[in-house]
Amino acid sequence: MMMEVEVKTACVDPDGLRQKVLAMGGIFRGRYQQSDEYYAHPCRDFAVTDEALRIRSQPGLVQMHYKGPKIDQSTKTREELGIFLPDSEAMSAILDRLGFRPVMTVRKDREVYLLKEIEICLDRVEGLDTYVELETSGDDLDDARRRLLDLMAELGLEGSERRSYLELLMEAQDA
Repeated sequence: MMMEVEVKTACVDPDGLRQKVLAMGGIFRGRYQQSDEYYAHPCRDFAVTDEALRIRSQPGLVQMHYKGPKIDQSTKTREELGIFLPDSEAMSAILDRLGFRPVMTVRKDREVYLLKEIEICLDRVEGLDTYVELETSGDDLDDARRRLLDLMAELGLEGSERRSYLELLMEAQDA
């Protein structure tokens, strides 16, 4: 079982964050457009169970991810299972035949950095503000959370947005 440990917060100064990450020895890993198509289960409400199923597409890469319920109150720590796909259309058709329905597509421009074995993603999300996600994985969840929160403090980041981009976009539509 793969556990993803993540913390996300709004980023009010993307340029300043980039400079801090690089000054601390961070490595720029790339910038690309991502499109995340989220699906609704035919028999249960993922909003109630705090789960997600998505197909992520970006240049040269298509993946499907299942995300389990969050397991703590301060971060977005949860089980994540993923597989690589040759294309998104065939998987979308399979999901359709099984009764899954598309909910929404989240589009973002993502910059990825690596610092202290932590992935730092600077996301400009279509329809939302700019956010930063710090993410790692491992068997020792307490250590992973501590490392994320320590790095957040070093970078001058505050707060923890536990809602997904999908949830934030759906709330913005309802407002």
